[in-house]
Amino acid sequence: MLWHRRQTLVALSALVAAAGCGFAPAYGPQGGAAVLQDNLRVTAPKRRDGFLIAQRLEDRFGRNDGGRYELTVRPEIRRQGLATSVEGTTNRFRLTGFADYALRDTETGTDVRRGRVTNFTGFSATGSTVATLAAERDAAARLMVILADEIVDRLVLSAAGLPA
Repeated sequence: MLWHRRQTLVALSALVAAAGCGFAPAYGPQGGAAVLQDNLRVTAPKRRDGFLIAQRLEDRFGRNDGGRYELTVRPEIRRQGLATSVEGTTNRFRLTGFADYALRDTETGTDVRRGRVTNFTGFSATGSTVATLAAERDAAARLMVILADEIVDRLVLSAAGLPA
């Protein structure tokens, strides 16, 4: 019983300390990411993976072709076989994705943030040819969403100090 009261006291103390430390929501009025919301244009390769990653980034940040910032993204996908049957056919594949990105301030012409994100997803190739192709397309689409979300996370976390 005493232990439960201590846990409650510690949790309340941590909550009060966090509230007093100047915490502000990322997209709030004092949040750093508010400057990116509806203020950037996404540029990606004119391929399916480029379209998918740009679509997800625009869903998260909004689209503004005349915004102050331009986010250039270059995704790449590599396919690797993982599981091979006794007959020599590959039953499972891993797609590893990389996306290099650069956030450019269009007023000054300088890159203010840049980086690379990496992740992976997989798909099964045990069905028909059509099912395997559909599974691969779906895995690639999931991978682009994952990479775009990682880019958003990095930009939101490092957005403090960007000019409005």
